Amino acid sequence: MSNRMVLSYTNSFALFRPKFNGHSIPSIYHTDVLSLTRHVSSATALSFCQLQASKLPDSPVTVASDVRYGSKQIISVDSPLYDYILTNVREPKILRELREETATMRGSQMQVSPDQAQLLAMLVQILGAERCIEVGTYTGYSSLAVALVLPEGGHLVACERDGKVIEVAKRYYDRAGVSHKVDVRHGLAADTLKSLIENGESCRYDFAFVDAEKKMYQEYFELLLQLVRVGGLIVVDNVLWHGRVSDPLVNDSKTLSIRNFNENLMKDNRVDISMVPIGDGMTICRKR
Repeated sequence: MSNRMVLSYTNSFALFRPKFNGHSIPSIYHTDVLSLTRHVSSATALSFCQLQASKLPDSPVTVASDVRYGSKQIISVDSPLYDYILTNVREPKILRELREETATMRGSQMQVSPDQAQLLAMLVQILGAERCIEVGTYTGYSSLAVALVLPEGGHLVACERDGKVIEVAKRYYDRAGVSHKVDVRHGLAADTLKSLIENGESCRYDFAFVDAEKKMYQEYFELLLQLVRVGGLIVVDNVLWHGRVSDPLVNDSKTLSIRNFNENLMKDNRVDISMVPIGDGMTICRKR
């Protein structure tokens, strides 16, 4: 006999689980949510059914395993849906050309996605930012997206340690006519940030984006908190780290660094935060 349960109430299928939120779920082959309520509460029964249905390979949604979050269904992004999302990104021609050239290069996975770049640009516009910092520029896709929406007198400090990719970024800054807005700093980002502080630029920046060495996230964040003004934003990329942060069996140094950074951020009263599941996860921090 199959171990599937046919859930007529939710009109979906779920895989049998013996335990859910501390409750024993009976081994029932053909049932519905109302049948399960003979054994557990209605909330637990419904959440159990929805959670199990969401974990099937073709399921478009997922729900939290903790019933106290209710049964809100969250969309899961598969390839067809992500393709649809990308068709709804307003990507300037110059950015598309940079993205396509970068795709042929080693390490192209480090580039932010078009939907991420569009969000960064919108945040800069909403904030009315004029002075920005980017930690980890690579070939310049995200920095170019930001520079394009900065006012004519805007200023972006772009930190990158790889001289080869900097040349690609500079070429596209020139083509886009934004080179005068971008101050490229070749070297270690932490050294650049410290030099800005030493030069009296604390609290003079409106926006910062971090997409660099994961083990350095906490240090970058502490330095940027000194440079960004009250009300300014610090956006940190890769905070979900391909899902590894939620897997207790994964404890490599980079995963631990990001996991610890996320935990520290939750307790940090110097900022307001919002973790957004876009790309590989981005946390938006507003300095209080």
